[in-house]
Amino acid sequence: MTIACKWISAALLSITLLAGSGAAAAWSATPQDQAKPNYTLAEYNAYQAAHNEKDPQAKIKALDDFVGKYPMSELLQFAYNDYYLTYLALKKYPEAITNVDKLLALGDKINATARLTALVARAQAFSAGSADKTLQTPEQYTKTRDAATQGLAILGKYEKPANMTDEQFAGTKKNIGMLFNNVAGMADSGLKDYKAAVDSYNAALALDPNDPLTHYRMGIADLQLMPADAVGGYWELSRALALKVPGDAQVRAYLRNQLLHYQQPGCDKLVDDEINQMVTLATSSSDRPETLTIPSADDLKKAQEDTANFIPWLQEGGDHGKTMWLATCGLEYPDVAVRVMEVTPDGDNLTLKVFRAATEEEMQAATAPNMEVHVVGQPDAKRIQKDDYVRFTGTLTAYAQSPFLLTWENAKVNTEDISPEKAAPGAKRPAHALPPKK
Repeated sequence: MTIACKWISAALLSITLLAGSGAAAAWSATPQDQAKPNYTLAEYNAYQAAHNEKDPQAKIKALDDFVGKYPMSELLQFAYNDYYLTYLALKKYPEAITNVDKLLALGDKINATARLTALVARAQAFSAGSADKTLQTPEQYTKTRDAATQGLAILGKYEKPANMTDEQFAGTKKNIGMLFNNVAGMADSGLKDYKAAVDSYNAALALDPNDPLTHYRMGIADLQLMPADAVGGYWELSRALALKVPGDAQVRAYLRNQLLHYQQPGCDKLVDDEINQMVTLATSSSDRPETLTIPSADDLKKAQEDTANFIPWLQEGGDHGKTMWLATCGLEYPDVAVRVMEVTPDGDNLTLKVFRAATEEEMQAATAPNMEVHVVGQPDAKRIQKDDYVRFTGTLTAYAQSPFLLTWENAKVNTEDISPEKAAPGAKRPAHALPPKK
């Protein structure tokens, strides 16, 4: 997924200001800056012709001609500088990176500002061109990580130029630091070193805790850890959505698919509810709540098997209620024993308001239903009357905690519990319709 990020352009603007602020300028440096030139006039004129060319394609050709004719020239550092800037403008990112690396290989021949400027350009080129297959090799990832690490080290020692205010310098360092840390995280992820990637993204978020792209990338890295930090990953992705990450529809779809795989719930719609709740939390707080829980598929399976707590947990709500509802929504339950409290016919269908409890005594004492059962395509079920005890098989589809009510669809009543003929009001129902005592 390709997502634009504001700190790339901000970092380039910052380094442009840095290079032109009174420090040893390198971004637009020319050989005229040198006091004692070690090149011939012919070399100088050839370089200047290439440097001053306005057409990007023609400029590349002129630089090729210069490098081909003067492969050992002292002016190569300026040629490499022109190369990578031109390739960046042409959005030819692998070529830009190649020429940055050639410049950096000159070692002490370039000063700290020139090196930092080049490293920023390299990081920008990698971030913008990360989808290019030629940049997705272990060698490229390693070089990119090392270059970002080198950039952070130079940045940490870089002194404020005299012509910059404290505020400008702080902003410059923040933007460049964000770029280097994010690119280091991307490279570490490419090398499958997700722990290092998380560390890099944490360092970036320490500079700007409200950057949505960093939260997005960190969320992905969290989910790739072994074992995965599921709660952390889902929170980071939710935080990215809360901060309006570009491409939010893609991010939401990715988060949804990850949650579906992690939980395997019976009702997919509940995952959308979970995401909405997490995004709401992430909108109101930058820190993940300590109480945030996201049950796994194993947690849901255990809840499904915990029949004793089926209704109590749903009535309780909270984390228990959330887990039990995720575990049971969409499941079909056989022979659920209930007491009928209200019957509403609708053609061949009918709705039963019923009460379910662990014992017959509790059912008899109930005064309000706790379930609504929609019986479909069973005309004989119309003979069911108030206060009958029946068993039904149906699919659990809805849940309200207060007042507590479970809704069942596509239900069928056990035919053994339906009287052969409609009994007179008050008549005793068949004994087999009573639920088994527990």
